[in-house]
Amino acid sequence: MQTDSTRSTDQTDQTDQTVGRDRSDRPNIVVLYADDLGWGDLGCFGAEYETPALDGLCASGVKLSQWYSNSPVCSPSRASLLTGKYPAHAGVEAILGGTRRTPGLPQQATLASELRRRGYRTGLFGKWHLGASDEYSPSQYGFEETFGIRAGCVDYYSHIFYWGNHNPIHDLWDDDEEVWLNGEYLTTVIGDRAADFIGRHAGEPFFCFVPFNAPHYPMHAPAEYMDRFAHLPEGRQEMAAMVGAMDDAVATILAALAEHGLAENTLVFFSSDNGPSAESRNWLDGEEISYDGGWAGGLRGTKGSVFEGGVREPSIISWPARLPAGTEFDSVGMMMDVLPTVLHAVDGTPADTDAIDGASLMEPLTAAGAPGAGGPDRSVYWTYEGQWAVRRGDLKLVRDAREGMDPPAAVVQALYDLATDPAETTDISAQRSDQLAALTEELSIFQAKNRAWVDAETPAR
Repeated sequence: MQTDSTRSTDQTDQTDQTVGRDRSDRPNIVVLYADDLGWGDLGCFGAEYETPALDGLCASGVKLSQWYSNSPVCSPSRASLLTGKYPAHAGVEAILGGTRRTPGLPQQATLASELRRRGYRTGLFGKWHLGASDEYSPSQYGFEETFGIRAGCVDYYSHIFYWGNHNPIHDLWDDDEEVWLNGEYLTTVIGDRAADFIGRHAGEPFFCFVPFNAPHYPMHAPAEYMDRFAHLPEGRQEMAAMVGAMDDAVATILAALAEHGLAENTLVFFSSDNGPSAESRNWLDGEEISYDGGWAGGLRGTKGSVFEGGVREPSIISWPARLPAGTEFDSVGMMMDVLPTVLHAVDGTPADTDAIDGASLMEPLTAAGAPGAGGPDRSVYWTYEGQWAVRRGDLKLVRDAREGMDPPAAVVQALYDLATDPAETTDISAQRSDQLAALTEELSIFQAKNRAWVDAETPAR
């Protein structure tokens, strides 16, 4: 197998010769990714508590009010973010396991490998969840420095993965070496490691990917954060405490950018892999109960659902040198758009996107808030465990949609107008029969394409 390091060596010169933007003008890239965060779980998206760092980032950047994950669950969403493809096209359709034999993302170009080819230093700090065996570690996909976990979740203090039909597995890695930091709260450690990476590479372009595992279960938070949100009801308190700790870690990362004079020319993107989870959670006292502390901001559905609450994410993008501050971009964007948008920002011109499914939104984002500013005219799609959905404009068709992770389907088929009914309460199929027929045809075409992707390469499981 040709390693990423050999790819970067023989392709960097070619890329540098074809890129229009001067190397000194290229932005640094920071991608901050939460885990199981609801659309209404940040202050700037309507939460009843403040998240000062992310609220400030939103005020200084562009609020992405209709940004979506490509899947209502974690591994497929992360695959789309890094490859610019729909989950089946990337080869990851399901939540991946956490044993050290777990395969993952099929070998292909990623945002990290593309930026590394362009001379960027690349680091990942946090949750990988795209393969736990050594041959699927993030170092195989363009990341030259990594720290964090490979599975989907761990105890925040022991960093042990407890879930599934196997013995508990310790899961904390510094590059490809297992390390032990017993008793250290993982969210805080992730923020510190990311800030350290920024400081060490302040003199060269870098890509810092920070996929936090917060606020994914277990619901662990230090006492200082529990005390900070003691006024909130049980359940919501734990969520706010974990989000508060993540927000403080984000503040540490943003402070590192400011300290080194990098804030102006750094593109920072924040989002979450899917909506809030209603799964049973492991509380600090060990009790397993169903959890409802996350909030989708009034949208229907939770993690695992193709309703809005499962796939619409609280998202922000900031690049003070290029993007307008304090504006809102209310057109549709998806996680698969991150790769082409970032490469457009780096190269100065749109990258060749024939091999991917996402689109660059750099041009409409630079005009965010201006009259007529909008994204590409397209349909976007979701599928997960027999659920299907398609959105075009304000209309969204769902089929066999669940309320969350578990069957049965709550709606066999319905058409919603998200402009007037973002909570997806009223089926307008009878009143909009022509649009229903058109979206049904589009969904049928996508289903055939999705089957072809699945048949072409066995997805990671």
